[in-house]
Formats: sequence, C-alpha cells, structure tokens
Amino acid sequence: MNTLTNYQTILGANGKPEFVVIPYADFIKLPGMFRPSMIPNDVVGRRIMDEVSMLQAWREYLMLTQEEIAKRMGISQAGYAQIEAAKRPRKATLQKAAEVLGITLEQLAY
Repeated sequence: MNTLTNYQTILGANGKPEFVVIPYADFIKLPGMFRPSMIPNDVVGRRIMDEVSMLQAWREYLMLTQEEIAKRMGISQAGYAQIEAAKRPRKATLQKAAEVLGITLEQLAY
C-alpha cells in the first residue's frame, strides 16, 4: 500500500486535525472514490430502482437540496424542481447542472 506523503493537515479551533488537503490525482486513487466519468452504484441504483431522474439521483448522492443547486445555478428552487422532473431537459441546462454538481454531462446522460 502506498502511503500518502504529499498532503496538508489543517487544524481546527481546538488544535486537532480537522481537514486534510491532498492533490486531486491522489484523491481519485483513494479506495471508494468515484473517478471522473464514472457513475457511483448508488446513483445508478436510485435511478433504476426508484425511477428518479439522474439529476435527482446525483443531487441526493451528493447530499444537496434542490434549493442549494438552484442557488448555484442562479435560478429559483421551483425552477430547478421543474428541470429535475422534466422528461428531456435542454442540453444547455443539463450542462449547467453538471457543472454545479461537479460532474460531467456524460455522467447525467445515463
């Protein structure tokens, strides 16, 4: 097993380690992390088993509310809810949603 050596520890107010910053290349190699362009099993399962949109499945996987996503997109929560419920949202809208979720458009196209 490779030991991480290229990282920074950030201490909290109590003087104990609270955060760790590592290079992205090291981060995506960590066990359990999803890789760019991959779709986590939980997202696919939610999409298929519960028949929700990919937007909803990703949003819930990332533990975000509709309001948080809407704010990042610069729209109302009601507007975002319509996008999430739409059968075929516009590609430009999906692209913007993907950007604010930190994923690729391809990851929404499943």
